[in-house]
Amino acid sequence: MPRLPLGEWVDSSVDWLQSQFSWLFDAVTTGVTGLYDGIDAVLSAPQPLLFAGILAVVAWWLRGLAAGVLAFAGFALVDSVQLWDEAMATLSLVLVATLVTLVIAVPLGIWAARSKTVSAVLRPVLDFMQTMPAMVYLIPGIIFFGVGVVPGIIATIVFALPPGVRMTELGIRQVDGELVEAAEAFGTTPRNTLLRVQLPLALPTIMAGINQVIMLGLSMVVIAGMVGGGGLGGAVYRAIGNVDIGLGFEAGVSIVVLAMYLDRMTGALGRQVSPLGRRAAAKARAALSARRPGAKLWAHRPQPVTALVGVVVLALVAGGTGFLGGSGTGSGTASGKNGKKVSIGYIPWDEGIASTYLWKEILERRGYEVETKQLEAGALYTGLAGGQLDFQTDSWLPVTHAQYWEKYKNKLEDLGSWYGPTSLELSVPSYVKGVDSLADLKGKAGQFKGRIVGIEPSAGMMGILKDKVLKEYGLEGEYKVVDGSTPGMLAELKRAYERKEPVVVTLWSPHWAYSAHDLKKLADPKGSWGKGDGVHTLARKGFAAENPEVGAWLKNFKLTEKQLTDLEAVIQETGKGKEQQAVRTWLDKNPGLVEKLAPQ
Repeated sequence: MPRLPLGEWVDSSVDWLQSQFSWLFDAVTTGVTGLYDGIDAVLSAPQPLLFAGILAVVAWWLRGLAAGVLAFAGFALVDSVQLWDEAMATLSLVLVATLVTLVIAVPLGIWAARSKTVSAVLRPVLDFMQTMPAMVYLIPGIIFFGVGVVPGIIATIVFALPPGVRMTELGIRQVDGELVEAAEAFGTTPRNTLLRVQLPLALPTIMAGINQVIMLGLSMVVIAGMVGGGGLGGAVYRAIGNVDIGLGFEAGVSIVVLAMYLDRMTGALGRQVSPLGRRAAAKARAALSARRPGAKLWAHRPQPVTALVGVVVLALVAGGTGFLGGSGTGSGTASGKNGKKVSIGYIPWDEGIASTYLWKEILERRGYEVETKQLEAGALYTGLAGGQLDFQTDSWLPVTHAQYWEKYKNKLEDLGSWYGPTSLELSVPSYVKGVDSLADLKGKAGQFKGRIVGIEPSAGMMGILKDKVLKEYGLEGEYKVVDGSTPGMLAELKRAYERKEPVVVTLWSPHWAYSAHDLKKLADPKGSWGKGDGVHTLARKGFAAENPEVGAWLKNFKLTEKQLTDLEAVIQETGKGKEQQAVRTWLDKNPGLVEKLAPQ
């Protein structure tokens, strides 16, 4: 059967939409960004413990004193692991996505409940939206809206919309038909029947749908982190990319705290808005108090007015004592003195991390406010081309990243190579005998468990390996290339090296792994890897003209192999999450380098 070019049709449709409706996507981006920034500013304004107290009062009002105490303890834990700003960014993302989702879902659900035709048409569409892997939504999201919070919010809306529509329709359809008929018999208009009979009775089911929307939104935060969405999802993504168990656990626990709070509060709010729910909750509390007298204190709930007064008092006390103000920590020694902002994107490769944080420190010393974003290669180039990022320092040209350069070169500026030539290779530990070249891998798949441990699937060298190297040496079908991440590959190399097990990994030069381990670069007599690349700095179109000083610094940027490998080694020794601290240590050992790289 001939291949159906479904993917090509979708690509053409996306290109057409992008060209014809770019104004609409820009307007959506502006609106969503404005809403997100506004909510995030409100949530980030109070100091963490103050806002934790406000959230605890809300929990006390909705669920009782025990819930309030636990809520405060949970959010205090988030603050104690220094992820408060990320948690508020995530909460802002979820709230924006939930608001927009409900604005769309509730009217659609009402329409579907009142029309069998609409319900029949919507059902397969909702099935498609809910069963499509959520990560797929990020691809058009990046193309239409660039990198950042907007594609993450849009993908969250699409993924979370179906339960909102379904539960609204279900709630209205479950209302007793005799009640509706009675209302109509008394001359009630369809509009008033909906507003005064159906919606109030359907509210508990609709609230359950809102709960599902929020939970699905939280499940998307990690995926949103892959496209620069930031927040706790960004922290989890960084932890995955760096194989940082500690950061991953802290970010995961923070997401759990948010999820449990939102789940419990929306559930309690659903009972509050329903007369039947309020009566059932009151009976349950009375029965609990009768069985366990001491439980009455923990189940105590203040009146709404009392809870509101508590929130207001907290806000007034905070304002009177100067307790208000952002909780941002600030990352630079002279951040933002000249009022200019620069955003740098990077792939979590060692030379990319080293050069990115080197320039972050240099630019902050020169008075710039610098934001760094860790992204996959595809999202990185898309963000540069779309103008959401200013520059990146780890483009391997003309070979490794050729596919991205060909696609986006008209929207990018090449500020030159700061290091080269490089080389790509497969490497094995020196204790593996009889394997010295790529040709020697033939027929020895069993020795290496039939696999080659790779890095990020979006990396250019992975495409070269799969499409060219394996073919030219007849290794296709014998070896499976394991996609993963650079830190994951290095962790597997370290594990195998310590156990003296055979392993073959993707590597490149320069890399600190050759200093840490005794490795052999497998010879490439056929030259399938191509010639060595230069490591280039690429910027968005117009960046150098808008920032001539920074553009000149980047064009003249050079590092020797010793400087680069020494910097990478210091970063490794200092530890994960302390890259800028490592850069400062390294610069102290290289006096005068900042003045040379960024002369004033």
